[in-house]
Amino acid sequence: MPIYEYRCDTCGHEMEVMQKMADEPLTECPECHRPALKKLVSAAGFRLSGSGWYETDFKSGAKKNIADSGKSDSGSSSSSGGGCGGGSCGCAA
Repeated sequence: MPIYEYRCDTCGHEMEVMQKMADEPLTECPECHRPALKKLVSAAGFRLSGSGWYETDFKSGAKKNIADSGKSDSGSSSSSGGGCGGGSCGCAA
């Protein structure tokens, strides 16, 4: 669950609350008990860096996924239209 930051416009009280994304925003301040609580916009508490899936999986054209870089396309297509590429599975292709 995400952690949201809130600040009261009346007394200035700040707090962090773990809530579901579908939950309604809180409005009542736990300090002054007035309906002046506002949700703050804040940066994420983590940073994605390195060569993870988010960097490599959705590339196209010359920038292929690095998981496919060691594979060759020689066995993946067949001119005969068979699914196995030449009968190596025991079929009559």
